[in-house]
Amino acid sequence: MTNLRLTNLRKAFDQTVAVEDVTVDVAAGSLFFLLGSSGCGKTTILRMVAGFVAPTSGRISFGDRDVTALAPEKRNAGMVFQNYALWPHMTVAQNVGFGLDVRKMAAVEKKKRIGESLELVRMSSYADRLPNQLSGGQQQRVALARAISFRPDLLLLDEPLSNLDAKLRLEMRAEIRRISDELHMTMLYVTHDQHEALSLADRIAVMRGGRIEQLGGPREIYDRPRTRFVAEFIGETNFVTGTVEGARDAEGFAAVATPLGALRAFIAPTISTSGEVTLSIRPESFRILVSDGVNAQAPVTKIAMGHCISSTYLGSTAQHVVDVRGVRLKVFEANPRNQSFAGKDLQLAIMADQVVAVEG
Repeated sequence: MTNLRLTNLRKAFDQTVAVEDVTVDVAAGSLFFLLGSSGCGKTTILRMVAGFVAPTSGRISFGDRDVTALAPEKRNAGMVFQNYALWPHMTVAQNVGFGLDVRKMAAVEKKKRIGESLELVRMSSYADRLPNQLSGGQQQRVALARAISFRPDLLLLDEPLSNLDAKLRLEMRAEIRRISDELHMTMLYVTHDQHEALSLADRIAVMRGGRIEQLGGPREIYDRPRTRFVAEFIGETNFVTGTVEGARDAEGFAAVATPLGALRAFIAPTISTSGEVTLSIRPESFRILVSDGVNAQAPVTKIAMGHCISSTYLGSTAQHVVDVRGVRLKVFEANPRNQSFAGKDLQLAIMADQVVAVEG
């Protein structure tokens, strides 16, 4: 297993800076995500790691090997592209073996590697088919098998699921996670899809304007966003302004006076407790207090009475817009049992540990 290290990586195209001062260490055998919207620099980083684009400055290391100036074919990195990039005139087995032919691998070993790779992606029975005889999900499995057949030090995935429909994306997510766990291969995965990142990643770098906005595990990124941008980009959230009253406790929480009432919020050491703070509250953190009681699995804090403006039923959830003292809140209800709360007054509560102060 090989770790990946990016040190002060920068890339400028004439006067446009695409990547600025990115330093990150990807642990050996981990599945690491670069997550962000179009133009944030994530694909440029991937292309620099692959060797397709030379950095303006900085260093790229595979383990103890400095590969910054090496040609792509000398880096021993596999690549899975968004558009599969399979040879249409070659069978599945021939496509998977293409990289092995380039490396002049002996016929016996090559046959073994092709078989192992196709078995790993569950495509052994399709070895003699042509790509146009396969579904999109099957073609992406073949592309994945080809990329891992020569046992690369690093596997690079460039939005590999974006061309698949929703059901196939879910299936392929599970497959990529399984393959990652089985091979213990270091993977660098680029996507704009927050759900992919949260469901698959060991660690995530949220990108913005060529820089890393926040780096951490999926739960840390979602539950403890450091900035307003991250809170808004990863899922949905409500922003409420308040004033801190008193010092942080040992766990980093402090009392905050808000239009909703007094709340207990997590406030990171980097955020000042003097003056106003902006709080992020996820829609699913609310509980609707009704006559049959409230989910008592965790402590809650009651807030001021609100008025439900609209309710949208989505099967497994319902989404409500509730006005509380002039603050419009998005409230998600799991497994909704009521027809609609629209037009009704509601008593809401917030899960006590799910209010977070953010920067920006």
